Amino acid sequence: MDISAVRQCFPILDQTINGCPLAYLDSAASAQKPIQVIEALKQYYEQDHANVHRGVHTLGTRATEAYEGARAKVARFIHAGQVEEVVFTRGTTSSINLVAGSYARAVCAEGDEIVVSAMEHHSNLLPWQQAAKATGAVLKYIPLQADGTFSIEAVESTVTHRTKIVAVSHISNVLGIANPVAQIAAIAHRHGAVVLVDGAQSIAHIQVDVQALDCDFYVFSGHKMCGPTGIGVLYGKKTLLEQMEPYEYGGEMIAEVGLYDAHWKELPWKFEAGTPSIAGAIGLGAAVDFLTQIGMDVIEAHDRLRTRYAVEQLKQMERLTMYGPEQGRCGLVTFTIDGIHPHDLATVLDQYGVAIRAGHHCCQLLMRHFGVGATARASFYLYTTEAEIDQLVAGLRQAESYFMTM
Repeated sequence: MDISAVRQCFPILDQTINGCPLAYLDSAASAQKPIQVIEALKQYYEQDHANVHRGVHTLGTRATEAYEGARAKVARFIHAGQVEEVVFTRGTTSSINLVAGSYARAVCAEGDEIVVSAMEHHSNLLPWQQAAKATGAVLKYIPLQADGTFSIEAVESTVTHRTKIVAVSHISNVLGIANPVAQIAAIAHRHGAVVLVDGAQSIAHIQVDVQALDCDFYVFSGHKMCGPTGIGVLYGKKTLLEQMEPYEYGGEMIAEVGLYDAHWKELPWKFEAGTPSIAGAIGLGAAVDFLTQIGMDVIEAHDRLRTRYAVEQLKQMERLTMYGPEQGRCGLVTFTIDGIHPHDLATVLDQYGVAIRAGHHCCQLLMRHFGVGATARASFYLYTTEAEIDQLVAGLRQAESYFMTM
């Protein structure tokens, strides 16, 4: 991959922060947007804006074709069996809430089980907590190992004939490690359970084939993969989506309305109430085109190379502790430095133009597992250079020097 050519597609990267070149190392929170996505949004708002599906005029037809064309692009990108299996939502959180609010509350009863892990982002935890409370189901946790991961044997021992749903992340937003979701799906299916995979961190970094994974639901956000904010995807197997009741009502999702009842549209529109994020979907389609042109295999190789380089550089800092396995990471490194709060680290790094994330990363259970309240996280993507990682390490050494002399 020609990193220089790639970076030229991202105008935001060409700036200085506090007199230093910007080193954006917060892509796990949100990826930057290439000019191709920005231009697609500009084209829609300047030339094609109208509401979708209803209008028969030219602008309405253009908008609808672009919106549904984006759905088809996403379906191909994740290797969905049918385009109807792709539902547009506001993001990963919205997608998980849809499944928890519709599917889980319909199939779970008192004594049934919903299985998650303590490494999950809060968005893949809180909806299941509420579903369990509403139905009387038991929320069970796959036991974690010391490094924050879990073994396939732990999954085997946790999932039972009472399990209805297993919800796990594909790649952890704290550890950067991929879970064996295809094996997890096989275990769950043997017990008659369904599997939801949180793909918020994986969709931008690795090739995703939902049919090969044999997951029942796969969810992700557009803004993590160079698309706009406010748009996300719920992939669901058609047979399951057809069984589910809508989670929101009104507008685009109805076929016919009577005084006391209504009938819903077919898939996927029965889950897309109201005016959707038309521009968001079109921008997401442009992001899919951009990533596809580069190649997800190329992006994954680049991201793993940068992550490995970062691990090797950070290991040389004696007071620094990294969390999670050293090998197999993709896209991020999470760490602390003895005697320095992560928020202080992030503040000092900003003075050197380096943008990282500090806090609990919406994973308080995993922070407690490690015995810390917060960590610092540097995350990488297809536009990250080795020089930016060197800039990170230099900034960390400056912070260490400053705080150790206070």
